[in-house]
Amino acid sequence: MTSFASMGAWGWLIQFFVIVIALLVANLIRCNVPLLKRSLLPSALLAGLFILCLKPFGFFSQVVDKTAMEIITYHALGLGFVAMALKNKKIKSKTTGLKVVETGCVTASTYMLQAICGLLITMPLFVWWNHDDFFYAAGLLLPMGYGQGPGQALNFGVTYTQFAAAQGHLFHGADFGLSIAAAGFIVGSLVGVVYMNRLRRKGVLKVESGDFKEVYTLEDYESENEIPHAESIDKLTVQICLVLLVYFLVFLLMMGVERLDMGAFGIKTVKPLVWGFNFLWGTILGTLVKVLLNRFRKVKIMQREYINNYTLDRIAGCCFDFMIVAGTAAIDFNNLRSIWMPLLLVCTFGAVVTFFYVLACCKHLYPDYKYEGFFSMFGMLTGTASNGMILLREIDHKFETPAANNLVLQTIPAIAFGFPVLLVMGVAPQGMRQCLITFAVLVAAFLAFACFIFRKKIFGRRSAKIKSLY
Repeated sequence: MTSFASMGAWGWLIQFFVIVIALLVANLIRCNVPLLKRSLLPSALLAGLFILCLKPFGFFSQVVDKTAMEIITYHALGLGFVAMALKNKKIKSKTTGLKVVETGCVTASTYMLQAICGLLITMPLFVWWNHDDFFYAAGLLLPMGYGQGPGQALNFGVTYTQFAAAQGHLFHGADFGLSIAAAGFIVGSLVGVVYMNRLRRKGVLKVESGDFKEVYTLEDYESENEIPHAESIDKLTVQICLVLLVYFLVFLLMMGVERLDMGAFGIKTVKPLVWGFNFLWGTILGTLVKVLLNRFRKVKIMQREYINNYTLDRIAGCCFDFMIVAGTAAIDFNNLRSIWMPLLLVCTFGAVVTFFYVLACCKHLYPDYKYEGFFSMFGMLTGTASNGMILLREIDHKFETPAANNLVLQTIPAIAFGFPVLLVMGVAPQGMRQCLITFAVLVAAFLAFACFIFRKKIFGRRSAKIKSLY
C-alpha cells in the first residue's frame, strides 16, 4: 500500500515548492527594490540566483536536488516550445518579408559568431592549459547559453560531458553551459539598461517611465467559436492536454530514432543530439498538430475551436519561468572552481562581440528604428525573446515600430539558417581535428551571412567605384 507520508510521495513536489517559493520571494523583492526594478532582470533569474546562493548551506543543500532541477529545465524547454508552436499566430505585420529574413540572418549569424568566439578561447586554452576537467569544444556552449538559453545550454552541456568522458576528460558541461546562460541574462539586462541610459542622457532616446500594462481585448482572450471556458472539461485542461499530447509524440519520435540502426555516424553524432533537440521536435510536431486541427475545422470534422492563444501564451510563459529558475539553481559551483577563468573569458568576450555586431547589424538594417531593433535583438541573443521584448518596451512600449514583429516572425528563418550550427555541434566534440574543421565551417558560414546582411554597403561601394571610373 502506498504511504503518502513517505518522501517518495513528495520528493518531486518539494522541488517545485522550492521553485515556487523562490519565484514569489524574488518577484516581491524585485517589485520593491528600485535598483532591481530598473535593472530589468527577470524575476525568474533572481529566483534561480536566490536558490543558488542558499544551496551551500546545510538544509538547502539537502533539499535542492541538482538532477531534479536539470530534468525540470529540460522538460520545461520542450513544453514551452510546444505551447508556442500550437498557437494560431495572429500578427498584423508592420514589417516586410525581406526584413524578416534579414532579421533571421542576424540571429543565425550571431549564433555562428558566438560559437567562433567561444572556440577562439577554449581551443587554445585546452592546448596550453591542459586541464583534465576542461574540454576544447566547450566554447560551442556559448551560443547555446547566450543565444538559446538554459534549456539548450543544459542539453548540449550534458552531451559534451559524455563526449569529454569518452576521451578521458572530466568536463562538467551542464554547469558550464548553465553558467553561460545565467551570465547571458545578466549581460542582456544590465548591459542593455546601462547602454539605454547612456543614450537617454545624450538625448538620443526618450525612455518612458512607469509601469506599462498590456491591454487585452476580448478577441485576445477568446476567438470566435471557441469551446466554453468550463463545460464537461475546462478550457485550461484542454490546452494542457494538447501540449502534453504533442510532447508525448516528441518522446515517441526521439525513442524511435534512438532504436534505429544508423551505423557509426549515427551512434557518434546523430543519436547523442536527438534527445537534446526536444524543443525542435516539439516545434515541428506542435505546428503539424495545429495544422491538422485547423484542417479538421475546415472540413467540418470539428465544429469548435480548441486552441486558445491566450492560455497557451500563459502555459509557455510559466514553462520558461520554471526553466530559468531550475536551470540557474542546477549550477554547482564546486564543478566550476578549476575552470572559472575560461568561463569568465568566454562570457566576457562573447558579450562584447555580440554587443558590437548586433549594434552594427541593426544600424545597417533598421535605419529608422535602429535602437529599437538593437535592444530587442540584443536582449534575445543574450537571454530569451522575453528579455528582448522587455528591453524594447522601455523605449517602444506600444510596439509602434516593426522591431517587435521582426523579433516574432524571424523565428522560422532563424531556425532554418541556424540549423547548420546545430549539426556541427555534434561533430566538433569528437576530436580536435573535427573541432578545427567545425571552426572553419562556422567562419565560412558566418562570412556568407554577414555578406548578405551588409550587401548594400559592400556591393554599393563597389558599384559606386566602378561608376566613378567611367
